[in-house]
Amino acid sequence: MNIFRLTGDLSHLAAIIILLLKIWKTRSCAGISGKSQILFAIVFTTRYLDLLTSFISLYNTCMKVIYIGCAYATVYLIYLKFRATYDGNHDSFRVEFLVVPVGGLSVLINHDFSFLEILWTFSIYLESVAILPQLFMISKTGEAETITTHYLFCLGMYRALYLFNWIWRFYFEGFFDMIAIVAGVVQTVLYCDFFYLYVTKVLKGKKLSLPA
Repeated sequence: MNIFRLTGDLSHLAAIIILLLKIWKTRSCAGISGKSQILFAIVFTTRYLDLLTSFISLYNTCMKVIYIGCAYATVYLIYLKFRATYDGNHDSFRVEFLVVPVGGLSVLINHDFSFLEILWTFSIYLESVAILPQLFMISKTGEAETITTHYLFCLGMYRALYLFNWIWRFYFEGFFDMIAIVAGVVQTVLYCDFFYLYVTKVLKGKKLSLPA
């Protein structure tokens, strides 16, 4: 544990809470990509199956359970409770173009050819691109609600902070995980345009829009 991992985890948790509160308070999931949320639910499920086989710490276990529970709660709110407000027409990204290549890559490039390790690797690769359906949806609609942009910003900050966590661990612990680092860099790069628009528009009180 270090300051970058802790703040990264808190930023990730803040993103999840912001999204859930946004949906619950407005009684609407307009502007939210259900496909991205399904991908995140798959990410957490495949990554945290080790809950059934090992115990690291109370903090670690609690965070994993929270991530999994909140992910499925979000999917439930989008596809069941507030389904009438879900904009499926604009949430049209072909997720199979992400899941299939990621699945193949996780089998070919991993640390250890075992069931749990392949699933962990799959989750790392998938998380790096899981936000694409959401960004694609914003691009199609041309704008995003302010609260949605706050969610995306916290999510992007979580990934960026985790890159600093890997750097910290390399210098102070001698730990280096190429798979996690490369996936983290890819994910952070995907947020670069969004970060720029967030700073230049949202923080100045304007609505965020992405180039079509």
